[in-house]
Amino acid sequence: MADYKRYITHTQENGNVMISEDVVAAIAEHALNEVEGAALLRDIKNWNKGIKILIAEDNSVAISMNITVTFGHSVVEVAAAAQKAVSASVENRTGVKVSEVNVNICGIAK
Repeated sequence: MADYKRYITHTQENGNVMISEDVVAAIAEHALNEVEGAALLRDIKNWNKGIKILIAEDNSVAISMNITVTFGHSVVEVAAAAQKAVSASVENRTGVKVSEVNVNICGIAK
């Protein structure tokens, strides 16, 4: 089984920059909030804010998130938009490759 880290490490000329998985989760949550019809599900045991971040040894990131979809929106379209928004936002803000964004639809919200 692969080992996972808690920080993304960028080696710079004058030292290292370390980005916490909590920062990646906050970026992912912010991106999800911009997706129409999607909301993060927060009442999941053992999941910090409904988002789970796995940072691999090569600094690539796998993101899993539990969301609800607002009634009247297409579940498939909202999930695809969430994947695209989260992946682009994390890659643009951290400079790391997002290997996957798993979206778990856990309910329909009014």
